[in-house]
Amino acid sequence: MVDSIELERTFLIKYIPEGLNDCDHEEMLDIYIPRSSSHPHIRIRKAGNRYEITKKEPVLGRDSSKQLEQTIRLTKEEYDEFALLEGKRVHKTRYFYPYEGMRAEIDVFSGSLKGLILVDFEFKNENGMQSFEIPEFCLADVTQEEFLAGGTLCGKSYSDIEDRLNRLGYAKIRFGVKP
Repeated sequence: MVDSIELERTFLIKYIPEGLNDCDHEEMLDIYIPRSSSHPHIRIRKAGNRYEITKKEPVLGRDSSKQLEQTIRLTKEEYDEFALLEGKRVHKTRYFYPYEGMRAEIDVFSGSLKGLILVDFEFKNENGMQSFEIPEFCLADVTQEEFLAGGTLCGKSYSDIEDRLNRLGYAKIRFGVKP
C-alpha cells in the first residue's frame, strides 16, 4: 500500500491548449463507493492496463488541496471483482500535458459529463503550490469546489452541474481524440 500526502490544485479549463491531442493519454473508469454517499472517498480505478483502489481524505477539515491518499495496486482479476460493486461511475480520458517543467493532468470527461474538462497540477511542496500562477488556458481554481470533486461528480450529468459551472464562467467544451 502506498500512503502519501497529495498536494494538488484543480482548475476548469478555458480552452484546449495547443498540442493536447498529441500528448500521452489514457482512458479511465472510476467507480466510487459507497454508492449511498454524496461524496464517496473510496475509488476503484482502471487506467489503461493499471488497476488500483484508493482512499482520499482531506488532511485539514474540508481543504481539498491537501489530502491523505492511500492506494493499493490491484490485479485485473481483483479489479474485476471490485467492479461488480454497485458504485457510482465516471468515464474520462486523462491527457498528460507538459507545462513549465510540470505535468498537467487534463481530464476530458465523457458519457453524461461530456463537455466538462478539468486540469490538475500536483506539487512537491506547499510553497510550490501556493506560489503557482494559474496558466492562461485555465479559467478558474476550483480546488475547493466540492461539486467538482471526483467522488461528487460520479453519477451526475453535465446538466446536473451546468448552473454552477455557468456561475464560474465555464462554457461546455467539445474535444476528442484524433481517429
